Formats: sequence, structure tokens, C-alpha cells
Amino acid sequence: MKQLSLQWRITIMTALLTCAACVLTNCLVGYTGMRYMDAIGSDISAFNATGEDSPQAFDPTKAALDDKVTIVVNDAQESFGTTAWCITAWVTLLGGVLAYFVSGRALKPLRAFAAQVERVQPDNLREIKLNEDVPAELQRCSASFNDMIARLGEGFSAQQQFTGNAAHELRTPLALMQAQIELFVSEHPASQPDTAELLGLLQEQTERMSRMIKVLLEMSKLHSVPCEDAVELGPLSEEVLADLAPLAENKGVTLDCAGDALTIGSDTLLYQLVFNLVENAIRYSHPGSTVSVSICDTDSHVFLRVKDQGPGIPKQHRESIFQPFFRLDKSRSRAYGGAGLGLALVWEIAALHGGTAEVEASSENGTTMLVSFPKRTPA
Repeated sequence: MKQLSLQWRITIMTALLTCAACVLTNCLVGYTGMRYMDAIGSDISAFNATGEDSPQAFDPTKAALDDKVTIVVNDAQESFGTTAWCITAWVTLLGGVLAYFVSGRALKPLRAFAAQVERVQPDNLREIKLNEDVPAELQRCSASFNDMIARLGEGFSAQQQFTGNAAHELRTPLALMQAQIELFVSEHPASQPDTAELLGLLQEQTERMSRMIKVLLEMSKLHSVPCEDAVELGPLSEEVLADLAPLAENKGVTLDCAGDALTIGSDTLLYQLVFNLVENAIRYSHPGSTVSVSICDTDSHVFLRVKDQGPGIPKQHRESIFQPFFRLDKSRSRAYGGAGLGLALVWEIAALHGGTAEVEASSENGTTMLVSFPKRTPA
């Protein structure tokens, strides 16, 4: 019962109440009808038995009474009972059908309210607002939900602004640190081994922080980028593979691309999405393996898949990898140059285009990342 929808619960309860009322009415009417039929039979028997005292009640089981009267009354009683139970069944069925449609119409505002709630996404909190022209039972819920959306929008805006400001403020001193380290290295080429190792570590970490700050700045500016361009994913993916060819050659990985589809969005952001997925696949693939990009579409969606032949992702972490700064193996991620933001940016870009990013399949033989977009026509 808990798994049924509210409409079906109302329908079943209404049908049960209708059935109980019909059965009770049938029993009462049947009992009264039988008594009246007995009285009619008694009157008929008394009328036919001239010269005799009129019987007080009609008993069909007595053989002394008129057989024809007994048969007629018995048939009438059976027909009455059968008809009454058929009416009960039909009234119950009709009551259930009417309850289903009437309850569906009564619950229409609740469905509309649920549809509005489903349209709420992290990227449209500032624009969307639930309609408060709803039945009295939902007005308070709608107003409370609008207040919650407003507070969440303010919180997300403050978070994005803080992230952008922090990344922007960190970029300048970090660039100065990188310049000073590079200058020191160039001026002291014959440094002691320990000093050279320390300088190399400093260069590596400042470069990693620079990449991290760059991604944070990109994430803070995502919602200001227009997403109304017609983008062909096939040529865009080919361009990404051409840009990442040197990295793949150094790793001994072969790149492959197949398929094409048209989608609506930002050419720059979609390039970044494919770039991050392919770069991530190359970094974690085994030498001599292949990273393939496949694109296809249906009547309603566009699908982009990036498949590698790496170590795979454990099932319990397949959703967590899209969270910022999440890494399966911190030491391994540092060795591969990961900052834990690449897939988070992929998820943000996919959500901004109304799509989703997920791990479609993963095993020790490799991982397939799937990004799906709703199919839209150019304006």
C-alpha cells in the first residue's frame, strides 16, 4: 500500500467504502424485501384458502400451501437477491472508476506543483519561482519552498562569488612565486642535489596550484556563458584529440573518434568538457591502450561516450568522483597531475546544458564515461 500513488490509494479506499455501503444496503433491503414477499405470499394463500382462517405468515417449506404460489415467491426472492448483488458489484466498480478520475482531477494541482519542483536546478535558482496560485492546502508549502529556493540561490551565489574572488586573488601572488622560482633555477643551474630537488618540488606544486586556480575561475564564470550555439560534437571532439595528441604519444595511448551529433550549447564549454574527459582517460590509461570517443543521438537525447582501458573505478566511488577535490588515490592523482576538479567541471558543464554526466560502465578492463544532453533545435 505504501508503494501506491496517492490517486490509487484514494481510489481503493473509495471503492472499499462504496462496496461496504452497497453490501450493507443490500442486506437491509434484501431482508426487508424478503419480509414483504412473505407477507404477499401469506395474503395470496389466505385469499385462495376460502373458508379457512387466514395464515399469519407465508412459509414456502409447508407442503399444504399452494405450490404455484410457493414457486412464484421463491423465484421472486432469488431474482431479487441476484439482482441486488449484481447492482452492488456494478455500483462498486462504477464508484471505483469515478473515484479514480475524480481524484486524478482533484490531485492535478499537486502534480503541477511537483512538476514545478522538478524544474528547480542549481543553475536556475535565481530565475525560477513556484506559482503560489494553488489550492489552500498547498499555498503554505509553495511559499515556504520559494523562500527556501531564494535562500539557496543566495547561498550558491555567495559561494560562487567567494570562489571566484579567492581564485582571482591567489592567481597574482602565485604567478610571482612561479616567476621567482623559475628565475632562481635559471640563475643557479649548478645547485646542490637537495636544493634542485626542492626547487623541482616547488615548481611542480605551484604549477598544480595554478591549474587548480584556473579551473576554479572557470567554474565561477560558468553561469555567465551563453549556451545557445549550434555545436557539432564530432569535429569538436576531433579538435580535442588533435590538441591532446602529444600527451597521448608520450603515454603511448592511441586516440580514436567516431560519430557525430548536433547539440545546442556553448562551444567553449563543450570543448572543455570533452577535453577534460579525454585528458583524464589518457592519464589513467595503460601504455599501449586506446582511448575512444563515440557520439550518437536519438530523437530526444545526444550521447557522448569516452572509453579508456585504465584500472577502473570502484562502484562505491562512481558518483563521488564528480565532487570537487575528490580523488580515489591521492598519491596516484598527484603523480598524474590531477587536482580533483576536472570531472567536477565536467558535471557542472553538463548540468548547465541540461544534461548529466555519469560512469556508464567500469571494470578492471577500463571505464566508459557517459554524458547525455537533451536534444534541442537551434533557435
